[in-house]
Amino acid sequence: MIDFLGVEGDKGVQSITLKPGFNKYKEAETFDELVINKGEIIAIVGPTGSGKSRLLADIEWGANADTPTKRTVLIDGKAMDIQSRFSSNNKLVAQLSQNMNFVMDLSVEEFVELHAKSRMIENEKEIIEKIFNKANELAGEKFSLDTPITSLSGGQSRALMIADVAILSKSPIVLIDEIENAGIDRKKALDLLVGEDKIVLMATHDPILALMGDKRIIISNGGIDKVMEITKGEKAILHKLESLDEVIQGMRTKLRYGQELEANFEIIKN
Repeated sequence: MIDFLGVEGDKGVQSITLKPGFNKYKEAETFDELVINKGEIIAIVGPTGSGKSRLLADIEWGANADTPTKRTVLIDGKAMDIQSRFSSNNKLVAQLSQNMNFVMDLSVEEFVELHAKSRMIENEKEIIEKIFNKANELAGEKFSLDTPITSLSGGQSRALMIADVAILSKSPIVLIDEIENAGIDRKKALDLLVGEDKIVLMATHDPILALMGDKRIIISNGGIDKVMEITKGEKAILHKLESLDEVIQGMRTKLRYGQELEANFEIIKN
């Protein structure tokens, strides 16, 4: 049954290679090729409507010069075969979109259990517990195993799906669209995904998330305009941005619980 369903075995993807196509004006993209290795985090940035989602879609579908951009995506240096591109089983890519709405009348435990059974894993209870605990670490507000998935907030839903994808999904590539809007602990989410040997690409407008990556892809007019390495100077800026973000998150918490706001000017000055 495991062989029939095609759910066994690690796909062992080590890298993705992007080869250039064209922007919406039919102008050639200005990079030679981009190789993204396992364990790397790549930020995809650009104005709204610039083509970030199109790049994610090209990667998800294993583009072979047959999408509007004419880009080519190679997995471990080879084009994806038809089965890998269009099969519902053994998908190489898991995508976490901005909006997640559950429609099944299941509890959190039943939902994760259903996915675990579909993977035919042996240590089912252990995996369910691990996913549940990790999801609650990511979520701003805790939930229980008995919580109906239809009653989860947007942040709780995203936290559950990130933990599920990181721990239970066999897909070695994870595409995330605007994780900053999810109401979750962003750094812990990325650390969890990378810790499970995923290749992570995220479309974002958040400078903190962009600087958490190893590289960033700049999208303009529907095409890849440039690819930038994250510098040591930018990493130093990241530390200051994270300190400011802690102040903002703390104020949000106080607002939620009806507390008076006070500014920590020492952190802001530093």
